[in-house]
Amino acid sequence: MSERRLGGRFTFPGTALTVHRVGYGAMQLSGPGIYGPPKDPNEAVAVLREAVAAGVDHIDTSDYYGPHITNQIIRKALHPYPAGLVIVTKLGGRRPADKSWQPAISPEELAAAVHDNLRNLGLDALDVANYRVMGSGHGVTEGSIAEQITALADLKRQGLIRNIGVSNATAAQVAEAQSITEIVCVQNNYNVAHRHDDTLIDDLARRGIAYVPFFPLGGFTPLQSTTLSSVAERLGYPPMQVALAWLLHRSPNILLIPGTSSVAHLRENLAAGQITLPPESLAELDGIADSAAVA
Repeated sequence: MSERRLGGRFTFPGTALTVHRVGYGAMQLSGPGIYGPPKDPNEAVAVLREAVAAGVDHIDTSDYYGPHITNQIIRKALHPYPAGLVIVTKLGGRRPADKSWQPAISPEELAAAVHDNLRNLGLDALDVANYRVMGSGHGVTEGSIAEQITALADLKRQGLIRNIGVSNATAAQVAEAQSITEIVCVQNNYNVAHRHDDTLIDDLARRGIAYVPFFPLGGFTPLQSTTLSSVAERLGYPPMQVALAWLLHRSPNILLIPGTSSVAHLRENLAAGQITLPPESLAELDGIADSAAVA
C-alpha cells in the first residue's frame, strides 16, 4: 500500500518511532461491550494480519480490553512482531466481572497493568503507554494527574516503558504531564462533529506532538450528519471515509486509529488515507461542528 494511501508518515517526538498516519485501534477485537472473547476469533486474527500486510505499523490497544483478550489476540496474530511495528497501550482502568469500567490509578495498579500488558503482548518494554484519565463516562474531568504520570516516569526509568502519553485529558492535565516527563502523544475524543480540542491540537502540532483521536467516527453512536453525507455523495466516497480523511487534513500531527472487527471494513478505513478533499468540501465539513453546537 502506498505512503499516500496510509496518510503519510509521522515520527513521535524525541524518538525513532516513525509510523504511517493511518493505524488501527484494536478495541473491537474482544466481545460485545469490549468484554470477553470475540464471536469470531479467526476473523479477529485475520483483521490484524490484513492490517499489517497493508502497511499499518501503529496499533492501539489496552490490556483492559477483554480484559486481557485483545492483547492475547494481538500476540497470537502478530508475534514475533515485524520490525517497525509500534504498539501503543493504555493504563488506568480495569474491567471487573460486572463489565463496568473502573479506575485503576494507584502507582501499584499502574505497575501491575504494565506487567499485564508486557506479559499478554509478549514484550520486554512498551513502546508507548498512555495514562487514560478515567473521567465521567467518556468525558474529561479536571484534576491533578501528577501522581500517575510520576509513577509512569519511574517505570520508564526502569526500562519497562519507552515513551509516555496521556488519554482523555484536558489541556491543563497535558501541561501538568509535560512538566513531569516528555509526552509523545495525546489521545482524546475528537471527530468532525466533536471539536472541543481544536486549540489543543494546534498547540501540540507546534510542538510536534501526536494527537490521536479516539471515536474518530463517533464511537458507540456513529456520526450522523446531512452535510457529511452530502459531501461524501458528491465526492463518491462513503461518509465514514470522508470523516477520516477530514481528520488527516485537519492537522499533520493527527494519527488515526479507527477500529473494526471486519476485514472489509478495515480496508475501507485504510483507503481514507488516499482521499484528497477539495477546499470547498473542507469548508463544508468544518462547519459541521458549528451546526452540532447550535442543535
